[in-house]
Amino acid sequence: MENGEWGMGNGEWEKRGREMSKGYNGLRAIASINRRQFIKYGGLALGTNILGACASNSKKVSSRNSKGDLERVTLGIGWYAEAEYGGFYQALATGIYEDYGLDVILRADGAQTNSTLLLMGGAFDFALGGSIASIKAVEEGIPKIAIAAIFQKDPRVLIAHPDMGNDSLEQLKGKPIMVSPQVGLSYWPFLESQYGFTSDQRRPYNFDVRPFMIDRKAIQQGYLTSEPFAIEKQGGFKPVVMLLADYGYKPYSNIIETTIEMVEKKPDLVERFVEASIKGWYSYLAEPEAGNAAIQKENPDMTEEQMAYTAAKIKEYDIIISEDTKKLGIGAMTDKRWETFYREMVEFGVFQENTNYKEAYTLQFVNKGADYYQS
Repeated sequence: MENGEWGMGNGEWEKRGREMSKGYNGLRAIASINRRQFIKYGGLALGTNILGACASNSKKVSSRNSKGDLERVTLGIGWYAEAEYGGFYQALATGIYEDYGLDVILRADGAQTNSTLLLMGGAFDFALGGSIASIKAVEEGIPKIAIAAIFQKDPRVLIAHPDMGNDSLEQLKGKPIMVSPQVGLSYWPFLESQYGFTSDQRRPYNFDVRPFMIDRKAIQQGYLTSEPFAIEKQGGFKPVVMLLADYGYKPYSNIIETTIEMVEKKPDLVERFVEASIKGWYSYLAEPEAGNAAIQKENPDMTEEQMAYTAAKIKEYDIIISEDTKKLGIGAMTDKRWETFYREMVEFGVFQENTNYKEAYTLQFVNKGADYYQS
């Protein structure tokens, strides 16, 4: 997920809104960042509150109660404990991280987390992001780097009612669509260029599915594993779901990222964390019970039904297992995929033409082979 573009049902969003309104602690974790850096890093994750991850009500889950001889690291999820992060919870719950000498803390701080700010300030050792944010970081001079891509497809979707003639992106041209403001810097330029969409089609989306359910002409944004589930449960019907990745919008998502300094000074630590996380994902996709129990312990509102739905959609739409990962293993990235996405988004006006996009990622810690990670 990239910050600010998630979606959910109305009840869940109202709950998150109450949490987000609570007062936040100070910025002790990022005190080493000077004012200019603070503004730069804080502005990268659009649509977020820069103090979010320092909230007093943030959730932490650790793989170990005592330090022992394990090396402690923190992964900032950038959202809440859910099945979309199941592999990380699986690696924690089943002891995979410990097997790699790691005492891992999973920070699920909620909707207002600015992961970039907390990563650069040292509150996180690792965080989750997406292709656009990774390349934008290069343009902004922010020294972070993508080290593994868990989601081979971005789960963003557009949703419509059945039997209304809105069954494909081609049929949505010229029609009002409820979206968040952040789409102007992600997939909307792609839709304008490839499918003839225009900016005047955009309508505000308040992360509440009720307006959609009562208007059969309504079209809105969503996340493959979120809004469609809420609509099925609350509305009693299956909406038309159009996964943008299947129409040509192909960034990586749920990218594990860290600082360039971490890669340069502690490559062994980075390698162990990436490899353990990948093995956690293989384990979760096969037998998710341990990971789901850890998720529910941290987030009691997460139901078995929702987690099962998420897992099913991840498999149905090949979100994690792609042609690349079948050969190279979960987390795979390729130079060709990064180059293609960068050049397309330059054409759409999202990136600058002279950006050294290769500085956004490294293949040093991935692509060891599917058999290797499952051995």
